[in-house]
Amino acid sequence: MEIFDGFSIKEVVTSFMVLFAVIDIIGSVPIIVSLQQKFGQIEAGKAAITAGAIMIVFLFVGNKILKLIGVDVNSFAIAGAFVIFVIALEMILGIEINKTTEAKAASIVPIAFPLVAGAGTLTTALSLRAEFHDINIILGIILNTIFVYLVLKSAKWLERKIGDATLMILQKVFGIILLAISIKLFTANFAQLVQNYINF
Repeated sequence: MEIFDGFSIKEVVTSFMVLFAVIDIIGSVPIIVSLQQKFGQIEAGKAAITAGAIMIVFLFVGNKILKLIGVDVNSFAIAGAFVIFVIALEMILGIEINKTTEAKAASIVPIAFPLVAGAGTLTTALSLRAEFHDINIILGIILNTIFVYLVLKSAKWLERKIGDATLMILQKVFGIILLAISIKLFTANFAQLVQNYINF
């Protein structure tokens, strides 16, 4: 099939890891447990599928929205790089610039959106499109959706087993990975923008 022509295990793994770091579902376990205590049982399947659907839809519709407002993918990817950079700083330095912790509902809001498929995640997915084939990003999203489902199903158990210290270490490790990825995204797309303008 034509859609699988650009399939690459390396790109799938990278897409998965980037989105996994931005979503930070492990780091959100305390929030999920708190929401579960407040609103009762969270529908893990409903939340995960909704989040995955939002990400996949935005992956395709987002580009059309950009064209409508006259912004190219490379420029959006650079903006995405800055968003990822800020998220990485939050994770490494342990500061909160913009983190949603309040809720009026449980499974869809705020679990599916904006906790999982938030502004940072959607921006990242579209930014990845400037670098990778669609099929690899979609598979990365699906893998993350499965992982989100598993975490939501076992949130209380994970909190007991992982502990705050391990959560903090994981957060900082993924923060450093994100920082490196944001710099790569910026340099690659900035170079492409410069090349486009020179050719123009």
